[in-house]
Amino acid sequence: MSILVCGSLAFDTIMTFEGRFAEQILPSQLHILNVSFLVPALRREFGGCAGNIAYGLRQLGDDVVPLAAVGPDGQDYVERMKNLGVDTAHLQTVKDSYTAQAMIMTDRDNNQITAFHPGAMSMAHENPVPARDDIRLAIISPDGRDAMLQHAEQLSKAGIPFMFDPGQGLPMFNGDELKHFIELATWVSVNDYEGQMLCERTGLTIEAIAQKVKGVVVTLAEHGCDVWEEGKKTTVPGVKAAEVLDPTGCGDAFRAALLHGLAQGWTLAKCAELGNRIGATKIASRGGQNYRFTA
Repeated sequence: MSILVCGSLAFDTIMTFEGRFAEQILPSQLHILNVSFLVPALRREFGGCAGNIAYGLRQLGDDVVPLAAVGPDGQDYVERMKNLGVDTAHLQTVKDSYTAQAMIMTDRDNNQITAFHPGAMSMAHENPVPARDDIRLAIISPDGRDAMLQHAEQLSKAGIPFMFDPGQGLPMFNGDELKHFIELATWVSVNDYEGQMLCERTGLTIEAIAQKVKGVVVTLAEHGCDVWEEGKKTTVPGVKAAEVLDPTGCGDAFRAALLHGLAQGWTLAKCAELGNRIGATKIASRGGQNYRFTA
């Protein structure tokens, strides 16, 4: 069985600010904001939700098919995926466009400020869900707006169960669009902030959303996550990281664990337990694709 991962492949430029953002930004002066952060540490990593999730699934031994778009500058990334054993048949190259780029700055409290250039990701909707008998499970992760809408419809029509995890892409959609995603999805996963936004925009509570799908996961950072399944809420405690080096890609590692567990037929709570473990492993390494984990 293969798992389809709809989302982005991106290059992450990761910078470390040794102070605190809150100490540099004056709330009373936000209307004339003009700040500069000294970032002594800078590195470039392979990233993007689809790439990070695919990496995590390969760490767990799963067959994975990312559905994503890159620019001509992304061929090294495609080769990296091949070398990891990822099926790259559905990575589309968009001419005259850069691969998506994320510029991520992290402060000493692990708060992040990110600037994101979508590049080729904006054309991801031109890359449809493939008609393949081996694909039995999928995820809609942050991607181009049209791609997320169209891929959800295509997965639903193909009868492929999928997880809707909009992440930082959630603000692109209004309440009716988000309700439609929920109607099509089999599971929903969000962090606590995204969960509040999802509820505000749809007018639904998390409990009401959970009644429309097989399960809902709301992550709570180091505190673990809340899982709704079969009408019951379970709080899955967090796992303390051996070291907190870099939160970039932690959510994607968690997503990979959810998909791995669902493919095994586990309960959502058991999937989340693995997610918390792999997330703690990831956060102790720099970048979204440099950790090692064996289920």
